[in-house]
Parts: sequence; C-alpha cells; structure tokens
Amino acid sequence: MLMLGFTGFMGILKIVLMALAAFALVDAAVRREDAFRAADKQNKVFWLIILGIALVVSILFSILSILPIAGAVASIVYIVDVRPALKHVTGGKGFGRRRGSSDGPYGPYNGGR
Repeated sequence: MLMLGFTGFMGILKIVLMALAAFALVDAAVRREDAFRAADKQNKVFWLIILGIALVVSILFSILSILPIAGAVASIVYIVDVRPALKHVTGGKGFGRRRGSSDGPYGPYNGGR
C-alpha cells in the first residue's frame, strides 16, 4: 500500500516537472531575441536548447535520476531569474499581451471622461 502511494506521488511530481519545463520552453519561445541581450542573459537559442532538453529528459527518464532534477533546476532558473529580467526589459509583454502606454489593468485609462 505504501509503495502504491509513493508511486502515485512520483507520477504527480513527474507531471509537475514536465509542466514546469513546458511552460518555461513556451515562454522562452515567445520572447524577443533582443530582450535576452538587453537583459544581459544568455541568448534565446541557448535557453530554447536547455529548456527543450529539460522537457525531453523529464518525459523520458524516471524522476529518481539526476537528469530530470538538472532539467528542473534549469527550468526554475529560467522562471525565477531570466523571465523577470525579460519582463522588465520588455515592459511585461509576453504571450501576446499588447497594451498601450495608457492602459490600466482593466482597460484604457480615459482621464476621467
């Protein structure tokens, strides 16, 4: 019974790590190349390769191996360090969000009119 619970937990953990790597890969893919240079991070191709490898490794290997753990670390580094720097450089635009300079969180600001 205990092994069945452990196996279920490891399966959920594997799905979470795959989702983390997939999110980081998609986020890196939609960012502009010049934003990586402006944020003084590695280039876009570097992060796409690293995060792509992290996703493939998280799918193919068991969570008890060192490779998925290294992939999770790479995904976490991207999400915690690189992504905020890119959002700062691009003004928070990502995943197709296009806002004008006068847009607030609920739409355009019209000056009280």
